[in-house]
Amino acid sequence: MDSLWDYPDFDGHEFAHFVTDETTGLRAIIAVHSTHLGPGAGGTRFWHYAKTGDAIADVLRLSRGMSYKNAMAGLPLGGGKAVILADAARTKTPGMIAAFGRAVGGLGGRYVTAEDVGVNVADMVEISKQTKFVAGLPVAEGAVGGDPGPHTSYGVFLGVKAAVKRALGRDSLAGLHIALQGAGSVAGGLARRAAQEGARLSITDIDTARAQKLADEVGGAVVAPEAIMTLEADVLSPNALGAILDEQSIAALNVPIVAGGANNQLATPADGDRVQARGILYAPDYVINAGGIINVSTEYVGDGDEAVVRQRIEAIPGRLEQIWAESAATGRNPAEVADGMARKLIGRA
Repeated sequence: MDSLWDYPDFDGHEFAHFVTDETTGLRAIIAVHSTHLGPGAGGTRFWHYAKTGDAIADVLRLSRGMSYKNAMAGLPLGGGKAVILADAARTKTPGMIAAFGRAVGGLGGRYVTAEDVGVNVADMVEISKQTKFVAGLPVAEGAVGGDPGPHTSYGVFLGVKAAVKRALGRDSLAGLHIALQGAGSVAGGLARRAAQEGARLSITDIDTARAQKLADEVGGAVVAPEAIMTLEADVLSPNALGAILDEQSIAALNVPIVAGGANNQLATPADGDRVQARGILYAPDYVINAGGIINVSTEYVGDGDEAVVRQRIEAIPGRLEQIWAESAATGRNPAEVADGMARKLIGRA
């Protein structure tokens, strides 16, 4: 690539800020896609990338996804994201996190950070010692804030139920088979709720022990990571990393529904058409997984309590229904429909 502008995922991003701190070894990228609706908000991901170019592509895709997610959730926030480039050993120190916090503060509020993969509440506390532009902090019982994972999983659960209702005509998950990719916070919350409703679960994770622990808890079965995408089931729920739906994997899908919390599930825009051509109902990821950022926004803006957060999350199925209805009426795939709606909301129609 000659420059940032040449990346396929560059989409009129307002800025990308490259951070280096020699003392702590911090290397990070903060990207803001849009501040049309408010400060660019989105979590920080701590991840080991094989190439720096992979990190740049990831932060561009993720920040654009946050613009769309926040807009579609009706939040007064723009879209941003950050990635901290971990070494192969995933070395993370308090000094490194503090240096990142100073970098966020230096942007003067144009970017607001929170948790993402590899980053936890304790890291947010360290960041908050350096800047006020942070959410996802520990809170008292009953207050809004803290780990966004449980809120994301609740929204995904409601979205899965909405997809089952539309595609299978079922009001309950009882007796249905869900293939769950991932066994982290979001997948775990979804698994527990689905199991309580009587669903049968097949679970995979690159951490086999974590997958087994979750399976034991919910009475599910562990399958190999390479098997989950071809498993015969009622729902495939991707809840790990993105770009898992490409030409080859879509051709091998054996489910009528794909609905999960992972970001950027479609490897390319054309893959939305491929999923639709297979007759598979797809829940656009940044719509179904908005529960976490809804909680973060309510905490940061201070415009509601836990009941308001729950009410806002429970609006996710209605937005999905609106997308699916327009998709059925126009023939455009749900991801394309959602993108069009989001771009109108951020002034980029």
